[in-house]
Amino acid sequence: MKKKSYSFPSLFEATATDLNFVSKDLLGGLQLYENEQAYILGDLALSEGMSPNKAINSAPDELDYLLFVKAGILLANNTNNRPLALTTGFPFSTYHIYKKKAEEIIQSIDAIEYYQGTFSNKKRAKIKPHIQKVEILPEMIGNIIALRVGDENADGNFFVVSLGYGTCEAVLSTETGIVHRTATSITGMQYAVDMFMRQLSNKYYLGLKTEKQLDMSFRNDHIILDRKRVNIVELRKHVLERYYEHVISPVLRRSFSDSDFEKADKIFLTGGGAMFSELVDAFHNEFHDIANVEVVKNPLTLTSEGYSLNSIMLAGGDKSTAIGLDVGNANTVLTQFETDKYEKEVNDFKPAFS
Repeated sequence: MKKKSYSFPSLFEATATDLNFVSKDLLGGLQLYENEQAYILGDLALSEGMSPNKAINSAPDELDYLLFVKAGILLANNTNNRPLALTTGFPFSTYHIYKKKAEEIIQSIDAIEYYQGTFSNKKRAKIKPHIQKVEILPEMIGNIIALRVGDENADGNFFVVSLGYGTCEAVLSTETGIVHRTATSITGMQYAVDMFMRQLSNKYYLGLKTEKQLDMSFRNDHIILDRKRVNIVELRKHVLERYYEHVISPVLRRSFSDSDFEKADKIFLTGGGAMFSELVDAFHNEFHDIANVEVVKNPLTLTSEGYSLNSIMLAGGDKSTAIGLDVGNANTVLTQFETDKYEKEVNDFKPAFS
């Protein structure tokens, strides 16, 4: 099943000017308008903004959430202007609180204004999207759908740990559904990045760098501070090991019992944190005797892939109208599927969460 994912940093900033010819395409040149105020988003906010940011686990009626949803729909319409079936979601911890409001806000989007001059010689434009169906899922259900129906083709019982920026989530998935007792949400990679920022600030002047900008540097082996190349490999290893030891491991010990490991012997890791070998090694060290730890094939796009598969079901099997939109705290990801070879019934793999 062919698919296409588009990802951009979940960053935004208000701007007073229209930016011309600063990107090669729409994805890198997202400039949207809301109530006549212009905002730059994603990579454009990272390159042109002074202090781009985003609230952690923002509510659906907050400005940043609305802008990122509109940006995702705009990208989807850029390649497909047919009526859309859209699935998105929230962590377990906020799912019930935000579900209804998010549905209402997304269904009420009747126009998206954006600036084309960032990547072309055209100017301000407006689209009127037609969103025919919307469903809000817990993020972890999106991951499980992708694991069972998507490229991983996972079967049997398994644990899933999603190492997101704002939230780390874990659950045991069985062939009959998730085990609610094991579902947990804790602070995500933000904990490690915050510790990284505080320890760096003891030795270096960080200027006006935001936490989100430091998160981008955290993924590299060095950072430029005071015009010096500062190696951060050992510091990153230290803070990630502390994050695992003091935050992740204690919660997993409470959530996953010995009897759970008698039912399942595989742990899938996904989310941005799964890209750090230091965290993956920590999981291996703790669970190597009782479970195989495996990083999924596409940890940064797995959730949106699951959402997209769910949207295919919403659209009655019509892949051309189905999109999955993961509005994450680190990145926003849109996934669309592009082939007619889809036969499995997604609903068989979508456990109810109530």
